[in-house]
Amino acid sequence: MDYQQKLAEKLTILNERGNGVLIRMNYIKKTCGDPKLRPSFLTDKAMESAIKYINKRFPNIDYRGNIQNLTSIQRQKSEVLSNTTSYYESFLDVIEFRVNIVTTNFDFTKNYLDLIITYTSVIITLSRIDDKKALVGMFNCAHEMTNGSSDPSYPRLGQMFLEYDHPWKKLTEEFGPHTKAVTTALLSLKMVYPRRNLPAEQWRSAQLLSLLSAPAAMLDSACCDTMACEYLSMETMERWIIIGFLLCHSSLNSNQASQELWKMGLRSGIYLTLTRDEVLNIHKVSEDLFDNIKGYNKRIADIKECREHVLVNGGAMHRERRHFLRGALKELCKVLEDEPGLLGPKALFVFMALSFSRDEILWLVRHSENMPKLKVPEDYIDNQLAELLYYMEKLRGLMRKYNNVVQRYHVQYLAQFDALVLNDTIQVPERRSIIIMTMTGFSPAVDNKEEFDFRALRLDWLRLQAYTSVNKAPLPLKDYPDLAKVMNLTQFHTKMVDAVEEMLYETSELSIFCFYPRVFEKMFTQSSEEVTMKRYLMAFPLACAHFSQSGDPLCPEEVQAMEKRSLRLCVTFLEQIAKQTSTVVLEICAEQRNLCDQLLPKHCAETISAARYRKQKKQMPKKGEVQKEKPGAESLRKDRTVANNMDKLHLMLTELCSCYSLCGDFVVFDHIVVPTEFLISQLETIIVRMTNYNQTTQEITRPSDLLAGIRAYVANLHSLSCYINVDVTRLVKSVLLQQTQPLDSHGGQTITTLYTNWFLESLLRQASNSLIVHCPTLHCFMSQVTDTEPSFRAEEFSDISELQALAELIGAYGLKFLSENLMWHITSQVTELKKMVVENMDVLVQMKNNFDKPEEMVNLKKRLTGGENVLKRMTIIGVILSFRAMVQECLKDILHKHCPYLTGPIQCLRDFSNPEADIQVTLSIYELASAAGLPCDIDPSLVAAIRSMQTDNTSPDEEHKLSRLLLVYIAVSLPLLALDPNSFYNREHGGHNNNIHCLARAINQLAAAMFTIQNKNIEQQLKEFLLLASSTLLQLGQNVERMEIKNRESIYLLLHMIVEESPFLSQDMLESCFPYVLLRNAYREVYKSFIVTLG
Repeated sequence: MDYQQKLAEKLTILNERGNGVLIRMNYIKKTCGDPKLRPSFLTDKAMESAIKYINKRFPNIDYRGNIQNLTSIQRQKSEVLSNTTSYYESFLDVIEFRVNIVTTNFDFTKNYLDLIITYTSVIITLSRIDDKKALVGMFNCAHEMTNGSSDPSYPRLGQMFLEYDHPWKKLTEEFGPHTKAVTTALLSLKMVYPRRNLPAEQWRSAQLLSLLSAPAAMLDSACCDTMACEYLSMETMERWIIIGFLLCHSSLNSNQASQELWKMGLRSGIYLTLTRDEVLNIHKVSEDLFDNIKGYNKRIADIKECREHVLVNGGAMHRERRHFLRGALKELCKVLEDEPGLLGPKALFVFMALSFSRDEILWLVRHSENMPKLKVPEDYIDNQLAELLYYMEKLRGLMRKYNNVVQRYHVQYLAQFDALVLNDTIQVPERRSIIIMTMTGFSPAVDNKEEFDFRALRLDWLRLQAYTSVNKAPLPLKDYPDLAKVMNLTQFHTKMVDAVEEMLYETSELSIFCFYPRVFEKMFTQSSEEVTMKRYLMAFPLACAHFSQSGDPLCPEEVQAMEKRSLRLCVTFLEQIAKQTSTVVLEICAEQRNLCDQLLPKHCAETISAARYRKQKKQMPKKGEVQKEKPGAESLRKDRTVANNMDKLHLMLTELCSCYSLCGDFVVFDHIVVPTEFLISQLETIIVRMTNYNQTTQEITRPSDLLAGIRAYVANLHSLSCYINVDVTRLVKSVLLQQTQPLDSHGGQTITTLYTNWFLESLLRQASNSLIVHCPTLHCFMSQVTDTEPSFRAEEFSDISELQALAELIGAYGLKFLSENLMWHITSQVTELKKMVVENMDVLVQMKNNFDKPEEMVNLKKRLTGGENVLKRMTIIGVILSFRAMVQECLKDILHKHCPYLTGPIQCLRDFSNPEADIQVTLSIYELASAAGLPCDIDPSLVAAIRSMQTDNTSPDEEHKLSRLLLVYIAVSLPLLALDPNSFYNREHGGHNNNIHCLARAINQLAAAMFTIQNKNIEQQLKEFLLLASSTLLQLGQNVERMEIKNRESIYLLLHMIVEESPFLSQDMLESCFPYVLLRNAYREVYKSFIVTLG
């Protein structure tokens, strides 16, 4: 019997198979056409002669007589065979698909037309593969060389290639016998297609897709006699009409209805999609085909007229449709969001809205990529497409979210209406109802509330249509119109129960964007430039989630490329949205910083000056001069409609944050994408950008300004949580903690690294050259007055408030990193000092033994070299240690402010530690104290740095000897400082202008660290140094007429500083070897012109 031919099953399988073959042909065409993806054996120069010969002789290739042309294939036959096998088998799939279609006789409309279009698209795409003959010929050549005979399928494949050199001519010949069937199927669209292909004005007047147009019927179920046709894709119908009448063109001259339907399809656009981004220029193809057929001059004229109509009116018509759909979908979304229960009776409206919108988007995409030359190209540019995409995603989301509502409604509808109507409708003799009776089996499933799966029912309906559509069918379906209406309605309702996802894919998948990435990115850019579209931008990355649905098992290679492209597009869009949002946040922070900055004390000078003018009744500024606004003036509004910059920024932020509400996360090819994480990653980088560090000019933001900026930034970030669901507390903690490390989570530089580099390369480098001086009195570094303007003022970056801000910013972790870098510079100086000691070891040993013999010391000093260099390097060490001490002091203050309960016990532990007991335990305690910013008698960081310098080649005794001789070297070189005019003691700064007062800290801490490592008595070694230094400095008093006495008193004070700085030396020790009267006279000399005023 006819139903045993399994026509329905064949239709289903062939359509699915045909789509896979079509995708495979398209992939082969793209691969062979792209220079980057083209198979290597086609680009191999050694293969050029073989490929030319095969293309010329195909398919009758002499593999044995012309072996010289095929030598390259002979050499690599195994590789050629393996590389071309997949292509050859793909072409064989075309043959098998073609054979099955030609031998299958069916009339079932939709599947029949789909199959015809798929088959035609496969053949057209195959004809566009330029390398198909080379691929097949090379395979067969390698096959014959390997197996001694050609592949059995090669003759059929070669014949097919020859037949389809002119595909349209061959296709029209093939479908000639099917003209009546195809025409009948196409004319079934004469009521559906014109109703769908209406201008936006008629849609608007009919209030299409509006649930509010008829409030009384809002709860009524949306249904009609042609349910499936209401959401059928316009692009699909146009493909049927255009390609169908091209294949069976004889009906255009004989049937007026066919001609009108065909002309209406020609007026719809210029391009039709075959598959992916492969398009058909419908007017050009039609004109070229009819040009070679007699009697088609009128049809050619119709084609030209239709093309001109499209060029003039097509863009504007589709633009107006998109404009209407934006408003219609917005209204539909608002109503359904407010009343999701309407999704049950009005589900058809949702799928119609999605299908209509998808049609317009597909039309715009394919015509934007292949835009014709027009006077009004703006019709093909839509900078508001984001809104349409957004509401499509909203409708899809509502259908998924309230799927149980839709399912429950239609389950009840099936059980209480469809099942009863169907039973009443089916009144046929038992011998004719073999298939029909199987279709009533769904009602028990509904009643028993089992897992719903109505695929069998829908297949039965397809079988019935196929069975009743063949010639001389015993049960013609046209005789039972009521049955067809009921079954179409029932089929839609069953899909609402178990196939909502399939329906969403059918009506709203937008995978076409994956194959038009340039157009997709351009549309995103155009929408992002519109302020009102920013709230809808999330629809673009969300559209990338559709791409995974368009893959096919017959072409797994394409899926990998699609995954990479999808993720790239998705990440690009999300990063752009996040960058725009973070930029607005940063601008708001900058505005808030400016407002906060206006309240700083430094800006009140003008107000105080104006008050003095008024009090002293002096002349006020002229009327023409603009008075500076006081802080808070920006809040005074005469007209609320006038928006200031802050209003615009908050509006922009509101728009951008709104787009994040579309979804919390989505999946793109098994990758879970969380949009807010991209925003968080962008917000993380703002803090580093706020430093404004310029490595070339060595410019950087002051720490206090950066801290104020970060506080404003954090305050605004907390306000961001009012707009978007972001864990701001986690973000701030994570970001600020990362900034205390050398590198952040992305491997980028942090505030810690930037400020460490700046202080080392800018401030301390200039301080080592005495361009910047350390001022103990002011607790900062100050820039010296020079002829050239300094790039920055050191006091603005190194006073207590700035270093406290630095400690607040980078914390104990960051300052530990800064300390480690400082220690590295110190160890490099110590290495050089040791080299100099080794060079002068003999002289230094003699000086150590004869320091109380002035005559011998004079002679030995003449032999000693590099004294100035030693003092210079020790001064650099002192400057670095002084800077570190300042930073540690500020860290102590900050930690005490934040956690006094923690710093108190640490300080107590440090005070009760005893270095004489166990030095390792003491160093551990000192390390803890140092990390908290507390000063220690022995610097644990310096100890660790110097210990890391020691090598196995040097014995402890030699190290101890070098350390003692280094102190000797320093002591005997101190008188050289008197020759430097910058060695004068500056009473205002509390130090010397060449930073030699830092020698006190350098000598004490370096000696303590070195002798701690060597386990020697620090006090005893420093006493020896003090004795030697006192002896050499006392000799300055004997040189009355020499230049050395100019700064003698300033150098005497240095000796006193060394003792004051040292926890191991005392004033009694100093007085035992250096008369106190000299110190008193030295202080009187440097302060004699200093007048102290009180009151």
